Amino acid sequence: MSIRLPVDPTLVQLVIEALATLAFALSGLLEAARKKLDAVGVVVVAGLAAFGGGTMRDILLDRRPFFWMQHAAWIWALLALCAIAMFFLRARHFEVTERAMLWPDAVGLGLFSASGARIALDMDMPAIVAVVMGVITAVFGGVLRDIVCNEIPSAFRDHRPYAICAFLGTWILVVAPYLGASDAMALISSAAVITLLRGIALMTRYQLPEWNSGHRNES
Repeated sequence: MSIRLPVDPTLVQLVIEALATLAFALSGLLEAARKKLDAVGVVVVAGLAAFGGGTMRDILLDRRPFFWMQHAAWIWALLALCAIAMFFLRARHFEVTERAMLWPDAVGLGLFSASGARIALDMDMPAIVAVVMGVITAVFGGVLRDIVCNEIPSAFRDHRPYAICAFLGTWILVVAPYLGASDAMALISSAAVITLLRGIALMTRYQLPEWNSGHRNES
């Protein structure tokens, strides 16, 4: 029995990318604010967080124009968001906002992972390549954000499942056709599962084990 949604999958993907871009732009804004960057720095860091992963995906897939060039309104939205934040965001808001952003970030992780993998599958990429493209789309923007802000990327050091959630959840897009699911249903289901996995990790405070090489620091 096929599982169908009466929704245009292209529209679903566009909405997913827009929401994910907003979520990651906010994470870039917070990092730029903590680093006390100027207006240019705020826009650049927020832009890297919002567009970096999708741009890297498009480069690797040789896909032109880049997704944010196709939807130039997102650039204006980013500039407006940065301007509003610089006027109204103050130091006392950072801690509360950072905690609150864990959940939009989890949603962005799911949305961008599913969207990136779907684009690769539509280009007839092998399943494992499509899954990796989904992970890159979701994670690489945050990596660029942290590198520019002179930090070890949080996706590599906080030990909370992040990229792993994206890797596992994007496989839903691969198996969905065999279950009779529509593209729209597969996109929504994949994004939801990734967000759920990340949410469970946050609620349970689960951490991945550190690599113990047996090396001891000598004083």
